[in-house]
Amino acid sequence: MTIRTRTKTVTFRRPFVLGDGDEVLPPGVYTVETHEELVPGVSFVVYRRVSVVVHLPPPNGNPVLTRTVTLRPRDLDAALLGDTAAPEE
Repeated sequence: MTIRTRTKTVTFRRPFVLGDGDEVLPPGVYTVETHEELVPGVSFVVYRRVSVVVHLPPPNGNPVLTRTVTLRPRDLDAALLGDTAAPEE
């Protein structure tokens, strides 16, 4: 099975929660890695997303510590949609 990883940044304008987590994360720019697998048996090259990893800000601003959370792609999509659908304050 062929897996590829793509990296991008996403911006949240408001506090948000990822997936089933209970931590409210601050607005800001987050690095996201999307893991995709090659779909076999089709006549053209197509990949499907299987997971996403979001890099979180370090606790207490300590740059030595790193945190990530692995999500289903639809959980990140829901968080991004919720951020854009929320009314401006």
